[in-house]
Amino acid sequence: MKLSARNLLKGKIVKITMGAVNAEVELELGDHQRVVSIITINSVKRLGLEEGKDAFAVIKASSVMLATD
Repeated sequence: MKLSARNLLKGKIVKITMGAVNAEVELELGDHQRVVSIITINSVKRLGLEEGKDAFAVIKASSVMLATD
């Protein structure tokens, strides 16, 4: 995977809160630091995101996206 975003933070998914349309995904980065991203439920399913799995926070400007290998 190649991206133009330079800020890639690897973490472990510690919490997924499903809403009606979007989900809040919380990544633990280490030292009790966390990043939270709001993404669609469809993206959670498409990426196979689950609590306990590793994922990346991809930060470009003021947006936070998630990526998997």
